[in-house]
Amino acid sequence: MKAVAFIFARGGSKGLPGKNIRLLGGKPLIAWSITHALAVKRIERVIVSTDSEEIAAVAREYGAEVPFIRPAELAQDTSPEWLAWRHALNFFRETTGAFPSVMVSLPATAPLRMPLDIENCLDEYEKGEADTVITVTDAHRSPYFNMVKTNADGSVGLVIPPQSTVTRRQDAPIVHDMATVCYLANPAFVMAYNGLFEGRVKAVHVPTERAVDIDTLLDFQIAECLLKNNL
Repeated sequence: MKAVAFIFARGGSKGLPGKNIRLLGGKPLIAWSITHALAVKRIERVIVSTDSEEIAAVAREYGAEVPFIRPAELAQDTSPEWLAWRHALNFFRETTGAFPSVMVSLPATAPLRMPLDIENCLDEYEKGEADTVITVTDAHRSPYFNMVKTNADGSVGLVIPPQSTVTRRQDAPIVHDMATVCYLANPAFVMAYNGLFEGRVKAVHVPTERAVDIDTLLDFQIAECLLKNNL
């Protein structure tokens, strides 16, 4: 199987400016994802898609390829990352003559993953039963028990009212939070459809402490704390 890892990292983060190259545990945030990808033997190439020359320079320093600069129209706050996936895959096909067997997307915002998490996703994909593989972790809230929405009259109610009364979270249907640890996708599926859940999706569970997704300064501080305490 020809697996290629892509790391999609925009330069314009508003939640935490400059987060993709902000130092975490002594190295830039994006470097963690590059290091994880390089540690997986089944991954043949590690390619960073960015609109930032500064991020590109850091990525190359840590061993990733940056063979193109992402067009500005694919790097806006409102730009669907799915289109950036297509752009990267099209570049790969145009320069190599074929798509990779599987596309591995490793967000720079999940620095606490382990290479084992990527390996587990590859194992799941190799079973041949999914168009995409995502990672999930234990949910902290349940739409059947303690997640609410505002109704038209201004009152609030459960997001998904259960068929019978649920008095304990443990009695509600099991749900998970999606994690940004790793995504795998069949390139042909990405080119033909417009989202993960338009096809058959399988999930790989990761521990909560490895599923921190850095979007804000608080997220970053939590990651720093977990790193200092060796998770």
